[in-house]
Parts: sequence; structure tokens; C-alpha cells
Amino acid sequence: MTRPTRLFAALLLAIVTQWAFAQVPPPTIAARSWLLLDVSSGQLLASSEPDMKVEPASLTKLMTAYLAFAALRDKRLALDQRPAVSKAAWRAIGSRMFVDPASPATVDELLHGMIIQSGNDASIVLAEALAGTEETFAEQMNREAQRMGLKNTHFRNATGLPDPEHYTTARDLATIASRLISDFPQNYSLYSQKEYIYNNIRQPNRNRLLFIDPSVDGVKTGHTEAAGYCLIASSKREQPGGGFQRRLLSVVLGAASASARAIESQKLLNYGFQNYDGVRVFAKDQAAATYEVWKGSAKEVKGGVAQDLIVTIPHGQAGSVKAEIERVKPLVAPVTRGQRIGTLRVKLGDQLLAERPLIALSEVPEAGFVGRAWDTIRLWFEK
Repeated sequence: MTRPTRLFAALLLAIVTQWAFAQVPPPTIAARSWLLLDVSSGQLLASSEPDMKVEPASLTKLMTAYLAFAALRDKRLALDQRPAVSKAAWRAIGSRMFVDPASPATVDELLHGMIIQSGNDASIVLAEALAGTEETFAEQMNREAQRMGLKNTHFRNATGLPDPEHYTTARDLATIASRLISDFPQNYSLYSQKEYIYNNIRQPNRNRLLFIDPSVDGVKTGHTEAAGYCLIASSKREQPGGGFQRRLLSVVLGAASASARAIESQKLLNYGFQNYDGVRVFAKDQAAATYEVWKGSAKEVKGGVAQDLIVTIPHGQAGSVKAEIERVKPLVAPVTRGQRIGTLRVKLGDQLLAERPLIALSEVPEAGFVGRAWDTIRLWFEK
């Protein structure tokens, strides 16, 4: 085969592989920037301008909530605590839960007001409770953004009110939302509540998908004139025949109206569930391979993955998923439980879908002197 022919064959294979993974094109989405993420596998299924810097509006409150949840976990904040209401919080413009300086709300009430009613006043009260001032809290938000590995995000406030230096991207927002869901599942249920009453004022959750799609359980809306209408939505549905639930996350930024952001988000979620399947390649602690152990009290050890390994593939292609294992050789005792002993790669054709450390599922102490000496001799011949 000539070099040009080989190059053409390689190019054709690349095109075929790419086509195989995206055989059904995503729907047309009327938004400036958007993406669809399978949270279960971490795979990005479709996107348009996912790294465009945009004004996040009230989607900012996802990071505010993340830090508040972390403070609750670390006992730096308590649900029955009643932080003082500053003039800045009381006079907050935009959406509000209508906090009363004379009768401060509890942290639990503030979280409901910020998440369900999108209260800017509640966000500022929480920020001041955690950092003294909203400006100092914004510094904490930026440090957390760096820790999460967000490349194109910078915060100036806890609410999302417009500021030239306050921006993020669809990709970074998907990371924040995914981390909030995975790190604080006990708090995430707040995002599914359809309304909240505070000070005898009933306000509905602005996420319309909560009212029309029972599989949607969050996450957050946002709107300013510059940002347009934004929605991050998450849906969890049973994977047919898979024995587990898949979670998809859509991010739609800059839609034309509140109804449009809901319609476009629903289109993305339906597209993901209808055209892609989740495959659990290995469950947590399931043996994926058996390793020979040298100089150990046992002759072998089983290797597996630390968490369920799920990949997302086009519908109907589960039979084409293959797992490849790269082993650490020779594996010499002592071996500790959780020690990395190889690498597991999952492919669809030639396309790498996932790569995970393969870890020892049990420990193997050293053998006695005779066993170690015998294996030392055997290793000489192995070389």
C-alpha cells in the first residue's frame, strides 16, 4: 500500500469512527451557547460554542450554593442560624425573597429563597455570613473555581448581577452543576421544589421543566438583558436493560424567552436519552482482571475500578464496546488494597471513550523468606 493510500485509509477510518459516534446529529438549538453532558459517564454528547465567555446571570448562584453547602458540611454554617441582613442585601435589586432586617431568616430559609425563588437578597446574606462581605465571598468563589479547574470563569458577586468582569462558559457551568449534584446529593433536592412561600409571598420555581417533565429534578434559571434567558436542567432516567439510572445535564445560554429556554433544554435532554445508551462496563469493586503477584502470600490479586465505569455510546452499539487492560509487570508484593496495578481503557472501535486506573481489590502481604527467595529466582528467568 502506497503512503498516500495509507493516509487516505487512515482518514477514512477517522471519518467513519467519528460518524459512528455521532450518527444522529443534535437538534438545532436557538441559543448563543449550549451543551449536553452525560453526567453518568462524564462524556460531552453535543455542544455549540461551549467555551464562549458569557454573562451567567443567576446561574452564578450555583457556585454560591456550592460554597454554602460546603460550609454546612464543615459545620461553619448551621441551618437554624439567622445571619444579619445588611442594607446591601435588603436593597438588592432584581429577584428577591423579601428578607426582613427586623426578623432575619434562617440559613435553611435563605437557601430555599436563593435556590427556588432565585433571591438576590438571600444570596448576599449567605455570602456575608460566610465571608463578611460579598466582595470577599467573590474571592472565595474564584478560588473554588480554580480548584474545580474552570478555565474561563471569574466571579465578582454572589448573585449574577451584571459586571464586566463577571463571566463564565457553558462548559464551566456544566462542571459546577455536576459537582454540586455529586458532592451534595442531600442538598440537591432543593432544586426540585416547585415553589416556596416566605413572608406570605408564594413564588414558583422558574425552571418550567419541573412542571412538565417528571424526570427533571433541577437545576437553575438565569436572566438579564445582556445574558438573555438561560437554563441548566438535569434529568435522571432509567437506562433500559442497564439496571441503573443515567443523568443528563443540559446548559442553554442566551435563549430568546423563558419558554424558549425550556423548549430548547427539553429538546437536548430528549435527544440524549433517545439517541445514546449508557453501558456500565464494570461496577465498583467488580473484578476486571486477575494479576499474578510475585513474592506474595497469595499468588494473584483481582483488579477493578474505584467507581462504576459507565460509558455513553450511540443507541444500539453496546456490542462494539471493548475493554483493554495495560498491566503493571511484574507486580511484586506487598500489594495494598486500592493500589494502582494497571490502566483500563474502554473503546468503541478505535475511539477511546474512557480511561481509568485499575486498582487492587484486596491486599497481598509479602510471602515468607522461602517464598520471596523462590520468586526472586523465577523473576531472573522471566527477564
